[in-house]
Amino acid sequence: MAVASVFEASGGVWAQLRVEAMQAAAEEPLLASYLHASILHHDKIEDALSYHLAQKLGQGDLSPLQLREVIREAYAADPSMAQQAARDMRGVRERDPACRTYLQPFLYFKGYGGLQAYRIAHWLWTEEREILAYHLQSRVSELFAVDIHPAAKIGAGVFIDHAHGIVIGETAVVEDDVSMLHSVTLGGTGKEGGDRHPKIRRGVMIGAGAKVLGNIEVGEGARIAAGSVVLDDVPARCTVAGIPAKPIGDCGCSESDAPALVMDQKFD
Repeated sequence: MAVASVFEASGGVWAQLRVEAMQAAAEEPLLASYLHASILHHDKIEDALSYHLAQKLGQGDLSPLQLREVIREAYAADPSMAQQAARDMRGVRERDPACRTYLQPFLYFKGYGGLQAYRIAHWLWTEEREILAYHLQSRVSELFAVDIHPAAKIGAGVFIDHAHGIVIGETAVVEDDVSMLHSVTLGGTGKEGGDRHPKIRRGVMIGAGAKVLGNIEVGEGARIAAGSVVLDDVPARCTVAGIPAKPIGDCGCSESDAPALVMDQKFD
């Protein structure tokens, strides 16, 4: 996506989110103050996320006010995170049939919230603030049931549906426009050190409960069936299924589409 279109997409998502928040505040006065504090009092998506994530994750010795300053620092240092947040939200809205508004993932979806919090932890990790990055990872795991190591590398437009039981290891890579459902593990085999986690290429769809283990590559536009255990490389635009997973056909969509965008889990 070109730089200009990225900024246009980001601004469009934020503008629509504000419209939805205003409509929701009018329709449900009991939540009006919450919607104003979380969204309508802010001028940019990163400011709203700074407040919202801090309110969710701050507690005890790390207060929401302190955490908000850390998150604002991260967004100021790396503006691309705000663009990624907008792309992630658009991905949820387009791929999840249960999602009717941008407001839902922003306020309530654990996969979206956990992913945005991971991005802050990852920035802290790159700044060599590892203990605070680990602290955020722990809080995200407790709150959202999403356990993503702050050193993992995750692209934009990523959709994590339901999110319960998601585990993504330290050396894992997840490229742009990937979709995964609950209870997915991108883990090691338990006997390796160093670079030991999967590399998930663009447009891959990973079904619920799938386990992808070891330093293997899942090729662009591939599809992993629910409940599979993947121990070997997966070719691009291929469907694998089973324990251990084996190729059973193509990716189930046309050359112009990616399984992660189509979200079709049926196969012959």
